[in-house]
Amino acid sequence: MTPTKGFEPPPYPYHRLRDLEKLAQSHDGGMVDCSVGTPCDPPAGFVLEAMATSGTERGYPESAGSLMLRNAASGWIERRFGVAVGPDAVSACVGTKEFVASVSQYLHLRDPDHDVVLYPAVSYPTYAMGALLAGCRAVPVPPATADGSGLALDRVDPADAERALFLWVNTPSNPTGGLSDLEEAAAWGRARRVPVLSDECYGEYTWASRPRSILEHGLDGVLAIHSLSKRSNLAGVRAGFYAGDPALVTYLTDLRRHAGLMVPGPVQAAAAAALGDDGHVDAQRARYLERLEFLAEVLSSAGCPAHLPDGGFYLWVASPERLGDGWALTEELARTGGILVSPGEFYGPEGANFVRVAAVQPMERLALFADRMKAAGRLGD
Repeated sequence: MTPTKGFEPPPYPYHRLRDLEKLAQSHDGGMVDCSVGTPCDPPAGFVLEAMATSGTERGYPESAGSLMLRNAASGWIERRFGVAVGPDAVSACVGTKEFVASVSQYLHLRDPDHDVVLYPAVSYPTYAMGALLAGCRAVPVPPATADGSGLALDRVDPADAERALFLWVNTPSNPTGGLSDLEEAAAWGRARRVPVLSDECYGEYTWASRPRSILEHGLDGVLAIHSLSKRSNLAGVRAGFYAGDPALVTYLTDLRRHAGLMVPGPVQAAAAAALGDDGHVDAQRARYLERLEFLAEVLSSAGCPAHLPDGGFYLWVASPERLGDGWALTEELARTGGILVSPGEFYGPEGANFVRVAAVQPMERLALFADRMKAAGRLGD
């Protein structure tokens, strides 16, 4: 077959862990997988009941989301953030990864004279990949702190700001757990007529303060993107929504309707039920906090200092100098503790000396990792 002359997709990051997965799996009791942020806890029963009994299976669902779903999202935004956003300024997406990967393409159609997508230098890799898939230039914004958190917007090249299609913000951050200044980001974008897209899918798991949204600083020129995957343990059903500037929401909704992007009707019913209830989220918050505190203590006791994040359910851990970079720590943890984590290099070059540890395994699995580490002693010795 003749080699392609066009875009060659890079290896998917987590596929690069296959050899280390085998190493971790070789332990008695198997691997403790903390590499991917896949929820392990069951969704609430009433959410599954809503999905099973919606009666929406036969008809095509609304691409924007049913009025029931959009009203539920509006109600949740008002309860959680104190912001009134009408249902016409809310639209559904087929999980937020799909939205993140495709929105650059759609906004570039709207504004072909701008071709730079700004994104956090240490971040979820799909921000940059979405720009590349749209034929745009992905430009990282330097971090505000040494661990890769926040946005140093004053360091954005004016030429890139001039050509910016939009700016990504992610708070709480995946992977660092840091919190960005959303008011600053919104003001920066408005001053330059650059839309700001705020990925807030970990917002319910904010530890250092109450949950925040960019919508608190006005709707003009901004979108907030939210997911049911993390909030309600519904990663497998692919449900999310975006809300904010009515003109942006309307444009994207109309375009996505032409592309046939629709959240299945039963999933919309489940999402509406989940957004209407906060109790199951409070229970999940307690689970994640317990796991984060436990993992931080185990890693710190093993000579790898770990600190609780300001938000999210990941530990962002610097590799000790005696071990080397994040890949070296990832290998050492797989060999010694049978745990699989993600090297920080997955999230950008500035994360190369870190690893991300996802607190997504039940306590009995994390206890197995702790027992192995206790038996092994200090990492790297």
